[in-house]
Amino acid sequence: MEPLASVIVPTRARPGYLDVALASILPQARAAGAEVLVVDDGPDVATRAVAARHGARYVPHDRPLGLNDARNTGIDAARSDVLAFVDDDVAVHPGWLRALVDAAAQAGPDVGVLTGPIRARFEDHPLRACGREGPPITWQDLGRHDTDARHAWGANMTVLRRALERAGRFDAGYTGAGDEEAWQRRLLAAGGRIRYVAAAGVDHRRAGDDARLRSLARAARVRGREARRFDERRAEAPGLVREGRVLAGCLVHAGRRRCANGLVLAAHSAGRLEAALERAGEGAAPQASCPGAPPQQSSRTVRAQTGSTALLEDDFLSGTSGTVGGKRGALRRAADLALDAVVVPRRAATVRRARSLPRRSVLVLGVERPGLLMDAARAELRRSRHDVIVRTRSPGTQGKFANLNALLGEHDPGAHDWLLVVDDDVVLPRGFLDAFLALAEEAGLLLAQPAHRLFSHAAWPVTRRRARSLVRRSAFVEIGPVTAFHATAFDALLPFPDLVMGWGLDAHWSAVAREESWPLGIVDATPVGHTLAPAAQGYSREAAVAEARAFLADRPYVTREEAAWSRRVR
Repeated sequence: MEPLASVIVPTRARPGYLDVALASILPQARAAGAEVLVVDDGPDVATRAVAARHGARYVPHDRPLGLNDARNTGIDAARSDVLAFVDDDVAVHPGWLRALVDAAAQAGPDVGVLTGPIRARFEDHPLRACGREGPPITWQDLGRHDTDARHAWGANMTVLRRALERAGRFDAGYTGAGDEEAWQRRLLAAGGRIRYVAAAGVDHRRAGDDARLRSLARAARVRGREARRFDERRAEAPGLVREGRVLAGCLVHAGRRRCANGLVLAAHSAGRLEAALERAGEGAAPQASCPGAPPQQSSRTVRAQTGSTALLEDDFLSGTSGTVGGKRGALRRAADLALDAVVVPRRAATVRRARSLPRRSVLVLGVERPGLLMDAARAELRRSRHDVIVRTRSPGTQGKFANLNALLGEHDPGAHDWLLVVDDDVVLPRGFLDAFLALAEEAGLLLAQPAHRLFSHAAWPVTRRRARSLVRRSAFVEIGPVTAFHATAFDALLPFPDLVMGWGLDAHWSAVAREESWPLGIVDATPVGHTLAPAAQGYSREAAVAEARAFLADRPYVTREEAAWSRRVR
């Protein structure tokens, strides 16, 4: 018999919160004839044990995929048409589920989502607030009567299955800010409605150390970064000056009102400003893909007329120059120094932990021109605890990848665990290889690259370092200045195609990785500098693009929009 509702709780490594949530949900589910599913985006032994103790159905991912993937997994596993999503850090109010089930039965055909009150609850450590601003975690109160709503927060969001026919599934490309909002925008654009049910309330909890001011501020900073990126994706992000004014206003408010909540809001604003500075100096950003907007053209090229000049934009290119300099370049240098002060100790801890791991055999190949930085890079690579062989060739009359293939003919990659391709104009940080390989292997990456520093010529914004991240999964890894291949990928990717510049090859590699289900990603803890010259400084950009078009004409590749995705692992 089909249950009246399916309560879906996505979670990841928070068994203490999950225990409280299930204790409040299960009695109501049994009384209403509903099922409860715990979707573990982990998996985690303690989470499985909590789900079993409460009698919830346990649905694990084999590796972390993200909140929207967990929601989609819950949709597939659920047996009801009433899908009640809650976060793992809520405690539902008495009558919550019955109110939702009754509202679903009475809802008109255009109602696709139900939500209800969300009350912020701080346990163990009270938060001093002046009352002029809302709490620093998700909350909602639309009054004592049922009404239409513009948004349903994921902490208390019931989706009627018919809404999925209007709006499709949740977009796994969204993480953090916007993960449910993008889907709800599609629903509203398709004529759907969101209904607020006043009797279906939940408490949104922060307990233990999570309720301390420093923890709330740290989490707010991360949310601020995510919110800024979401606004950029929608082309609705305010300018740097406005972001700075908001931050200053939050700090003034916190001091004037003696309001701890003001400090949390300042941390959120600081996160937004930090993300904005990462973008500064990259040139024009790719056109945002706005939720609810018409789909972009599916052809491989898009032509736009500007006066009498026809501009050709290929979707395998980043859409930005990535060149840094000027006043914004100075800001980037300062931001790099600030991030280094945070990351270097964490990177050192990674290296210490990695000393217990097996030594790897690493083959490093490069094309070396005189007078550049290869000597320094070679010396840094040889400081590693791993067994490192560095081999280079002068360019001669051949292209980069023909030279690399010649080196592969002289040095069998099959005898090594990793292959690194390193450009001769890149600056590697101290302790680079030990930390890079340790984090890449911890994340299970088979194709990886170090992030660019903020002050570095980097055409792809996704490859610039991210604050608070050590390593990210991504949909894209570029051809340089440093690319790492695990031995698993050798058969499919080696030898290299006989290309001169190699533009578009990274988009193809990334598509191959997707087809083979290889994890690939970016190591933020070991950012490299690439500042001697922007891309295409020593050769024709038009020739590089033409070569890429010919190469990708009959090969799969990831597009610019697909390449923009990444998700923090550590």
